[in-house]
Amino acid sequence: MSKDVLMRPVGFVRSPYSETAQVPKGFGAQHEAEGTIEILPEYEPGLTDIEGFSHLYVIWVFDRSDRCELLGTPPTDTKPHGVFATRSPRRPNPIGLTVVRLIGRDGPRLQVVGLDMLDGTPILDIKPYLSSIPETDLRRGWLGEAEARRRSEA
Repeated sequence: MSKDVLMRPVGFVRSPYSETAQVPKGFGAQHEAEGTIEILPEYEPGLTDIEGFSHLYVIWVFDRSDRCELLGTPPTDTKPHGVFATRSPRRPNPIGLTVVRLIGRDGPRLQVVGLDMLDGTPILDIKPYLSSIPETDLRRGWLGEAEARRRSEA
């Protein structure tokens, strides 16, 4: 059974990145870009009490992605991987997920660090970052293997 899903942005990102080539990618990529998430006025009440959280999940749209690739070779490896095992923008549903650090709030504007999206990117939702999974229980899949190969080659 197939149903269409309609989503509307709750806001937009103000980011230093205007082109995808500017966003850090690959091994050791650091996402330290600072910017603003501007929430539309009708959704501002939804930001009540957000200041108490240090980090946020930001769910957004790869609005400039023009195709889907179920297999692709990410910049961090030489082998192809399935789209659901990567952070590729070429997805069946072009949705992105980023964790940012919340610096502060000014009305409908959230100052954040850790952006990896382009200026003007539509925001679908924001949620407080909460994780109960101990770091020792996390696995990094093929990325951990690719990082180990890279370390052994160095």
